[in-house]
Amino acid sequence: MSFSLAKYESFLINNVSTISSLESSLRSITWFLPGRFKDAELASEALTALMNTMSMYHDTVLAKVVENNPKHRPLIPSSLHTRYTKAWIGKSSQYKWAARALELLRFTELVIEMGLRRKVSEKVRWRGIVIIEVIKAVLRLLILKVTRRPVLSPPLPERDFDPIMLPPSSVESSPTLAPSSPAASLPTTPDHLKNNYLSLPPHPLLTAPPPPMRSDTAVEDFLLPKALTTSSVKPSLTLLKTLSAPQDWLVEDWLVEVIHVLRPLIYASLLAYDRQNKQHTNRALVTALVLEFISRNLRRAPPPSALLERSEYARRDKDMLWYLLRGSIWESYTRPKLESFVTSASRAPLLGLFGVLVKEWIPLIDEYYYYTAP
Repeated sequence: MSFSLAKYESFLINNVSTISSLESSLRSITWFLPGRFKDAELASEALTALMNTMSMYHDTVLAKVVENNPKHRPLIPSSLHTRYTKAWIGKSSQYKWAARALELLRFTELVIEMGLRRKVSEKVRWRGIVIIEVIKAVLRLLILKVTRRPVLSPPLPERDFDPIMLPPSSVESSPTLAPSSPAASLPTTPDHLKNNYLSLPPHPLLTAPPPPMRSDTAVEDFLLPKALTTSSVKPSLTLLKTLSAPQDWLVEDWLVEVIHVLRPLIYASLLAYDRQNKQHTNRALVTALVLEFISRNLRRAPPPSALLERSEYARRDKDMLWYLLRGSIWESYTRPKLESFVTSASRAPLLGLFGVLVKEWIPLIDEYYYYTAP
């Protein structure tokens, strides 16, 4: 098993460009599969889950290759999210495995729900959804306990480098399988130019005077994005400020994060109770919205220099748009709007293609919880 794994990792390193292109192509195909044949949505989500899981494994392998190669110099610095999550993965094994399990569960939760819907009763299906949410809540609480900081999403570093830019030495050091392309070398001078000692005239752009500046602020606007910020020089583990008084779970900072972590579980539990008792109420939706606003109003206001924390809170605010696809808001407002758009788009040549795609996805939002789950 270890030999096969090492052989596959060697194959990945030597053909990283081809594999990355294949992953991107397969992800694009999954958007057009639903509605094309029987159980097409199951095939689409299974392929998506497989691609995401393999990408997570590939990112782990490529990250180790980059770290072990001293000649690798990234063209752009790593993002704050990547620096923070990578630092915690290196520091805490509990964080590393909890984050990986959480991401793996997020990749496969919809496929699990589709399988349950086809094999078991509606009651067992919702019981399985609640169990998944319990596991996710426990993993997020564990990450919160380990870091004592707001829980980022996703908790794993994202790939922030182009696999094509891997240094040649990382490819040549592979124990098996010849590289798919020869190592890069300096271009040689053509034979017909070796005896040419006459210099070419300079390009007009090199001799022309620079264009006049519109104002003195043009230079500042150019240099300001390239200047170092406080987040650029901070240690990676301190990019997020610790929550106040970690021993007291009733402090507002901790209460905000606990509410944010437990909100999906509470929403799924209330929704499962209503579905099992065949009750059509807005209790789950209203409760989730109330918890969202409580969490938003109680959370601390990060300073302008806390870029990572501000971006996480901005992501949480944008995620509230998903409530347009949930509960009575979806049934009474959003779905009629989309159906009207599909009807009108069917008359337009180009918009008709997009309208068909939207039409195939509308029933999936009605049937499956995890398409729009918080």
